[in-house]
Amino acid sequence: MNTFLLGLIVIIYFLIISYLGFLGFKGTKSSKDYLIGSREIHPFIMAMSYGATFVSTSAIIGFGGVAGMFGMGLLWLTFLNIFIGVFIAFIFFGKRTRKLSVTLDAHTFPDFLGKRYKNENIQKASGLIIFLSMPLYAAVVLIGGARFIEEVLLIDFDIALIFFSLIIAAYVITGGIKGVMYTDALQGVIMFIGMIFLLSATYIKLGGVTAAHEALSSMAGLVPQNLQDIGHQGWTMMPRTGSPYWWTLVTSIIIGVGIGVLAQPQLIVRFMMVKSDRELNRAILSGGVFILVVTGVTYIVGALSNVYFFNESGKIAVDAVNGNVDKLIPTYINQAMPAWFVYIFMLCLISAGMSTLSSQFHVMGTSIGYDFISKIKKDQSNPVRTTRIAISFSIVLAVIIGYMLPGGIIARGTAIFFGICAAAFMPAYIGGLYWKKANSQGAVWSIIVGFAASIFCLFFLHQKEATALGLCQALFNKEMLVTQYPWFLIDPIIFALPVSTLTLIVVSLIKSPKSL
Repeated sequence: MNTFLLGLIVIIYFLIISYLGFLGFKGTKSSKDYLIGSREIHPFIMAMSYGATFVSTSAIIGFGGVAGMFGMGLLWLTFLNIFIGVFIAFIFFGKRTRKLSVTLDAHTFPDFLGKRYKNENIQKASGLIIFLSMPLYAAVVLIGGARFIEEVLLIDFDIALIFFSLIIAAYVITGGIKGVMYTDALQGVIMFIGMIFLLSATYIKLGGVTAAHEALSSMAGLVPQNLQDIGHQGWTMMPRTGSPYWWTLVTSIIIGVGIGVLAQPQLIVRFMMVKSDRELNRAILSGGVFILVVTGVTYIVGALSNVYFFNESGKIAVDAVNGNVDKLIPTYINQAMPAWFVYIFMLCLISAGMSTLSSQFHVMGTSIGYDFISKIKKDQSNPVRTTRIAISFSIVLAVIIGYMLPGGIIARGTAIFFGICAAAFMPAYIGGLYWKKANSQGAVWSIIVGFAASIFCLFFLHQKEATALGLCQALFNKEMLVTQYPWFLIDPIIFALPVSTLTLIVVSLIKSPKSL
């Protein structure tokens, strides 16, 4: 390890981050500045912040590791990330959200829902749900960054986790959303450049594009029997249709994350920060290209790492990291790339984690501080102070959960949070934008039913969580209530989102709709 070079790179990076955080602090004069940047964010900064918040260490470390285990089928998620997460989100959701948030003077996503339906309880309930569910997502993002720091600096994971958390806390608490957006933009640029180099270096090391992919295709016979049994057919092929892995890939990863992005509070609030539709139009191209490169490269490199590890050690990727897929990308980078790039890529990973976590902590803090506590107390005299205290508490909570979670949890933890948000918020959000008959009662029940259905499925129906949590076993003496294949493999979003949508429609039609 070149300690001097590493120290120099890290010092320069954090000096720049500190300066951008200071600019955010200096430009924050009011609660409107702190929460939505006074709706004056530049479209490039908005696009890079959106992309950097979207693509976290959970995508690079977690899903990159999953791609190393199962292959390039994850590229379908990249397609949905771009088509739904950028094109559909910006064109069909972003513009209406921006206009309506200005009309309603909404400062957060729960505030937006509460004012759209003229029901303060919706704001409070939404804020509480976000605060209760987002710490899991924040924790897995923290784990992703800490794992890479652990691997590169050869320090204890617990120390890496604390170090990573304190850095983010410094500028999120003080700088508000402006500090978050400025640092996100820089971190997004670093991630983009780093990924371009990583893909190029990987292909060069493996003998070129054609040679690398042919080598990976030829390794299909090396798939372990336990993976073949669940549908694995090779790293360049989709899993066998209807197999256990196919259901997991399609329902949990591709659909769960690909569709769940539309209901992410930390992304929706970005639409409220620009002045006009023109800024949103200008942000589409840069946002789409960013997500294409960062996620696409991650999944391709994750799959191709099998060729590298087999050439070097005679092992496939998952065996090279002893089954912990969260360590696959960090190990590959540390072993296959030149030392100077390892340090640069550490900044990419730190940037990916910091950009997402800063937004998560900001949203968690505003949700419990501004949307819940301030409304309960009926006191809006100093919402920024309340929010800063709430952000501090949110960071501590995420760190504690990060210590408790098992290895290999990053990708699944992300999918769980995306699914909960989709089931709880998407029908009320879409209805609020496009359906005039959607009313307060329908929205309240849709949010409650969507959240409850997601939790019920996680505890009692979906095999992976129900087995690990053990509540179903304790209450009913069985691991899950439904044991008929493939129902226990289907992600909760497939059940919870339709139920939540139907609830909004039925209740809104039964109850007298309230006009906007």
